[in-house]
Amino acid sequence: MSHPAVAQSPRVIDSAVRGVRLHVLREVKDARGDLCVAEVGPDLPFAVQRSFLIYNVPSAELRGAHAHHRCHQFLMAVKGSIHVTADDGARREEFVLDRPNLGLHLPPMVWGVQHRYSADAVLLVLASDRYDAADYIRDYAEFTLLAHAAGGPV
Repeated sequence: MSHPAVAQSPRVIDSAVRGVRLHVLREVKDARGDLCVAEVGPDLPFAVQRSFLIYNVPSAELRGAHAHHRCHQFLMAVKGSIHVTADDGARREEFVLDRPNLGLHLPPMVWGVQHRYSADAVLLVLASDRYDAADYIRDYAEFTLLAHAAGGPV
């Protein structure tokens, strides 16, 4: 019987975009396969109230293109690769989620766009809140006005 390898320590990488963090999650690897660990607290910065999968997205299509007033999101490419652009109204950064142990935390008041999905991509989104249409900001000009009014960068 083989024993699992010791789980790597999680790493968190701060972004230039306010509040956005890339999490390199712990992995346990052995002959039976790989396991990725994400626990509320040390890995996930909020308690998960909702999850959903996005898949079969044509490569040229955009997903997301919105911000939230209150909801936090944690994005993971459980298969394939996805590019994510995060924007706080003043700074913008692009991330490539291309392995299942990468998670991107998008806090409230960050505009997020997912694009360049690989043909086999599956995006898992963990959300801090249940669906609430009123929480979405879908107009970028409105988002920048709100970010500026809240004292954020613009």
